[in-house]
Amino acid sequence: MTGTNNPFADAHALLLGGAKGIGQALAHVFARRGAQVSVADIDLPAAQETAVSISEAGGKAQALSVNVLSRRSIADAVAQAQATFGPVDILLNNVGAILNGHPEDVPEQEWERIGELNYGAAVRGTREVLPAMLERGGGYIINTASFAGMYPYASTRIPYGAAKAAVINLSQNLALYCEPKGIRICCLLPGPVKTGIAASMTNWTPDAPLLGPGAALMMLTAEEAANRFADGIAEGRIMIASDDALWDIVRRWADDPDAFLHNRIGAVARGDLGVPGY
Repeated sequence: MTGTNNPFADAHALLLGGAKGIGQALAHVFARRGAQVSVADIDLPAAQETAVSISEAGGKAQALSVNVLSRRSIADAVAQAQATFGPVDILLNNVGAILNGHPEDVPEQEWERIGELNYGAAVRGTREVLPAMLERGGGYIINTASFAGMYPYASTRIPYGAAKAAVINLSQNLALYCEPKGIRICCLLPGPVKTGIAASMTNWTPDAPLLGPGAALMMLTAEEAANRFADGIAEGRIMIASDDALWDIVRRWADDPDAFLHNRIGAVARGDLGVPGY
């Protein structure tokens, strides 16, 4: 793997959850910037389609099956990826799941499932590659979080927001530990991005609105978000937002968290659901 100006050149990137949405867009961007890409996903046909499209565009890619709920499955995916492209230089923990509903209506097993897919998967992926990266003294671990983990708005997606907040905390503390040892940590913070994740969303409360991060925010395509994230990785950033408006919102929250919460409660009561336009 070459220098930080282009960390993707000649690198081997393993993407857990790389077949669709932001993961798929990142697979293409990483490949265009010079990486050999292992696209791992529970949806193997979709991973194969992504790998084929990368190869047809002149990149190097392979598709792998993985179930991120299983440590053994992740270990197998890492071994298969390395058998083709060598040691994993870049790991992307991108698997996520979403739901909607009031907290009293969401079954306990759904709270656990959302936590395991959004946070637990990042822990398992990290633990699988970190020892070898520490031994080599280099590598990148990239975790996909969300605006929902940075400030309160997703009150009908509390298990998701809580899990993404855990991913953010995991990433920042990993950075404290790993960066002095030569391993770069990046936390991707997507805001409004057009993906198909909502198509698989279960709504546990039929009349619960889907609350968004703010009506004034930009709605990006997955490709636009992926390019912004890749630029941030190349710049050596740890916390990388798809829209830098995030930091203005977080500053308003930090100035007076109680006022921020009460303002949000009032906005929803007035019918402002915080959903950006397309």
